[in-house]
Amino acid sequence: MGPDDPEETAELVQRAAAGDREAWHALVRRFNGLIWTIVRQHRLSQEDAQDATQVAWLRLLENLSSIRDPSRVGAWLATTTKYECLRLIRLRRNLVPAPDDQLESRVDPTASPEEIVTDRDHRQAVFDVVRILEQRCRQLLELSAFKLRYQEIAELLNMPVGSIGPTRKRCLKQLRKLLQAAGINPDVLDS
Repeated sequence: MGPDDPEETAELVQRAAAGDREAWHALVRRFNGLIWTIVRQHRLSQEDAQDATQVAWLRLLENLSSIRDPSRVGAWLATTTKYECLRLIRLRRNLVPAPDDQLESRVDPTASPEEIVTDRDHRQAVFDVVRILEQRCRQLLELSAFKLRYQEIAELLNMPVGSIGPTRKRCLKQLRKLLQAAGINPDVLDS
């Protein structure tokens, strides 16, 4: 059996679906180069390239037991990676940078240096907690912060419009719990 043997690939997929870690690692070794080649062809930033790669592997992990033709898992991964790259490109293309006047410092001119540093540290702590959220929640909350319409968010995240509100509510609930666990007052979300 060689590295491109469809029977061996199908066996690896079936073993990985049954929980065999060695089979999973063999699949990663076998197809990681393919995924990175596709990602590089789309000329994504390093961060987006890593995200696309991780999402492709995550989708495979989520769907291992339901792949119709395990011998063609390479084609499945290639298609999944391509769609994730295109989704990230659409997402980036539709983000509009804030005007410079909105990026000016919002520091209270009457605040003491201690208050300014404390406020900055507090904001950074909130951003650090947001980064812990799963990618889908993080993206949804970030797009919501840009005041995009639900239709725009639905297109960017490939979600049904009707699921955005309930998903956003669940993500905010999860964020509140994480903020509380980090010792940060979750009421910052209401301001």
